[in-house]
Amino acid sequence: MSNIYRTHHCNELRKEQVGDTVTLTGWVNSTRDHGGVIFIDLRDREGLTQAVFRPEESGDASAISHKLRAEDVITLTGRVDARLEGTTNDKLATGDIEILVEKVDILNNAAVLPFQLDKDNLHEDTRMKYRYLDLRRPRMARNMKLRHVVSKATRDSLDEDGFIEIETPVLSKSTPEGARDFLVPSRLNPGKFYALPQAPQQYKQLLMVGGIERYYQIARCFRDEDLRADRQPEFTQIDIEASFVTIDDILGLTEKMLARIFKNALDVEIPAQFERITHYDAMNTWGSDKPERRFDMKLTDLSDVFAESKFKVFKGTLDNGGVVKAINAKGFACVTTGQINRLTELAQETGAKGLAFIKVEDGEWKSPIVKFFSEEEKAVLSEKMAIEEGDLILFGADTWNTVCEVLGRIRLEVAGIQELLKDNKDYDFFWVTEFPLLDFDAEEGKWNAVHHPFTRPMAEDMGLLENEKTRGQARAQAYDVILNGTELGGGSLRIHESELQQKMFSILGIDEETQLSEFGHLLDAFNFGAPPHGGIALGMDRLVMLVCGEDSIRDVMAFPKNNKGQDLMSASPADVDFKQLRELYVKSTLKEKKEGE
Repeated sequence: MSNIYRTHHCNELRKEQVGDTVTLTGWVNSTRDHGGVIFIDLRDREGLTQAVFRPEESGDASAISHKLRAEDVITLTGRVDARLEGTTNDKLATGDIEILVEKVDILNNAAVLPFQLDKDNLHEDTRMKYRYLDLRRPRMARNMKLRHVVSKATRDSLDEDGFIEIETPVLSKSTPEGARDFLVPSRLNPGKFYALPQAPQQYKQLLMVGGIERYYQIARCFRDEDLRADRQPEFTQIDIEASFVTIDDILGLTEKMLARIFKNALDVEIPAQFERITHYDAMNTWGSDKPERRFDMKLTDLSDVFAESKFKVFKGTLDNGGVVKAINAKGFACVTTGQINRLTELAQETGAKGLAFIKVEDGEWKSPIVKFFSEEEKAVLSEKMAIEEGDLILFGADTWNTVCEVLGRIRLEVAGIQELLKDNKDYDFFWVTEFPLLDFDAEEGKWNAVHHPFTRPMAEDMGLLENEKTRGQARAQAYDVILNGTELGGGSLRIHESELQQKMFSILGIDEETQLSEFGHLLDAFNFGAPPHGGIALGMDRLVMLVCGEDSIRDVMAFPKNNKGQDLMSASPADVDFKQLRELYVKSTLKEKKEGE
């Protein structure tokens, strides 16, 4: 493509081009005055090239060079020269050459910057306010390019597998499942509201009813929920659905797609097939349904050790049907009082009454609970936990669910304190399968879907749904793909029969009238020959975050919101004119609420 602004980009020139006359365009990254000889680093999206202005050779361009400031936009023409011996820069791809400038034009001057682009410890609100400047930084430019690579690899992989990309509506309908919806008033239908989709779940199932067979979409989704590092009110997911497939089919095509993404983005080979572990084993062994397995510290069941214990806390828990488990934080007997207090608070926040522990120091077990243990119990405990000098044993005694969750969170907290994953570059991909289908909310006295209400029960567990007492044992044909303790995505085989779907709605406490008003279109569709189908959705932002090695999805999105859901750059959300509200038949109650507080 012919271009008057450049013959090459700023990361392209090498020794092979020495002697060529070239034109480059970009931003002034930095300037250096070496006794009248001016050096600048010119930057564009691809990288840096050093340019030099020598008064005796650069002519009028040399005079202009003294006026250049950081982030001025310029175009320059000159000869490619090899750098002198001892002045090359091994850190730059263009570090063997420089441009002897013959002509320079300033396309736009830059004002004084609100922050230096080469600083990494910037306050996030400052970065968000001047996001267009933040995006110029090499780290952010790299992230945006990698996001593009991930997106393209996704499309290429799914295209090869016969999937077609279809867009589903953004203006949708509010439904009772899931997180809080963003609502959009309809001017043409006064008093009625659209909802922005939390996911294209129903639409992609209806596409299967429509005979599309293999659909995907890199879809925008919206959830009005509290924010954190891996959540945004608007986000992107890789949405996939297929007809006439088994769980093995969905898992296989996802593995193939992820392999292509990591190869194209990072030149990293990942396993062709991922290990599969059940939800029960994940919780029982690591205390999490998305376990971080790159360090050991597994949960060990000690219920048999303390079955006849004189320690009342353990014995009472076991008599009431609970369990006793523990983790061994190797080499962490040096834990401080403050750290123990923090771990105890974390245990209590997760539902435990407290946290028992043993420190092994100077050959002695230090803990107020040890005096209740028999010599036999101590011997078996020592063997099962592989206890050595310097270890810290942390116990949980409660219901199985509570103990697993408590020790799972403590395990991660201890790993963070001990920096067990520092500099760990491994990629641990695996599947978690056989999730519970339902979870009982004792406070509300109702069953909730663990994934969503369209998830298909395992065939052998269908009978468990008939009895209130056994419903919690039913497993779902559901699966999550995990990378390094982070859920990349999840999916399931779906219910495709109207009768079974109505039954599931009823179990979840959705009455027949609500079923018809909220899901009637789906139930009707299932009556017209709906095929067996299933799919998966992966969090695009979260996936790119891990590819880029970032800690927050905000660093892989071009224009994210801050932790209050605000766009500081455009000052959004903002007040709207009263006339706009009146046209939408919407009345603000904010003033009334403030007066009533």
